[in-house]
Amino acid sequence: MTDLITAAFFSILAAGFIVGVVVGLTGMGGGALMTPALIFLGVGDAATVVTADLTAAAVYKTGGALVHKRQGSPNMALAKWLVIGSVPTALLGPHLVAWFTDADSLDRVLKLCIGFALLLAAATYAIRLYVNLVRVRGGGPPEDENPHIRPLPTLLVGALGGLLVGITSVGSGSVIMIALLMLYPGLSAVKLVGTDLVQAVPLVLAAAISNIALHGLDWSLVIPLILGSVPGTLLGAKIAPRVPQSFIRRGIVVVLTMSGVALLDKAGWAPLGAGEDETHPMLIAGVGLAMVVIVPLVWGLLRKRQGLPYFGAPTVAELERMSPPRRRRE
Repeated sequence: MTDLITAAFFSILAAGFIVGVVVGLTGMGGGALMTPALIFLGVGDAATVVTADLTAAAVYKTGGALVHKRQGSPNMALAKWLVIGSVPTALLGPHLVAWFTDADSLDRVLKLCIGFALLLAAATYAIRLYVNLVRVRGGGPPEDENPHIRPLPTLLVGALGGLLVGITSVGSGSVIMIALLMLYPGLSAVKLVGTDLVQAVPLVLAAAISNIALHGLDWSLVIPLILGSVPGTLLGAKIAPRVPQSFIRRGIVVVLTMSGVALLDKAGWAPLGAGEDETHPMLIAGVGLAMVVIVPLVWGLLRKRQGLPYFGAPTVAELERMSPPRRRRE
């Protein structure tokens, strides 16, 4: 037991708690935040970090899924087709990387994959906000809580999401969500969240099992991660109504983008850098500064195109919470 209580233990505990609070505040998936945080803490290589994060996520996502199931919010038929598509590829993804990558370059390849996945997560979150803005402004499609399931597209979404999560631990709460929003626009926000959370449990569990089989499980990472993230998530959910989430959500997009660029730079992606021995912190800071300046201006222009003022209601947080005035399908 004393082997577990180290300086790194408390660093991981703190990181888990902070990320857990953000997840509780915003409902965003933790993998996109936790995985890069642990890599930058230097507590393990990329494969070890991904495995630990997936294992911890399987624990806390199960609790959230049970809550949504009791409230009747998930569309179980839709979740079933997503799971059928995602579980096999989540099991296969880590093995594909191992088969086509030699042991010496595995860490670099995983960092590249995670870096691109973070940029994709940031982009999909921005797209999700814009789609919500259009739906709220335009009235949205007819409400249809039990839509006709489209098996093939849903299977493909699950398969691609499973592959992404199995390799990087990123995507179960971001990429799959925007795909569902586009495929089934009649689903309410609570149905989308509930369905995504329920399908994420077997997906993350399968990805964790596959990664454990390949890389083993570092309990010195998993235990503090769970101990920190679970109370953090509960606290975040409790204080969410009293916290201005618009700034937090914008900040997350900036952090995801900076983290993605930083990992690509750290991995030595040719357009950015030469690896861990030659990173470019000023480039990463410049990306963050550009995001802080440019993103609000672009968002204001998009709002203006929808006939809204550059800033003000509906805020980013309100777009995530509110349902557009829609008519029910007869």
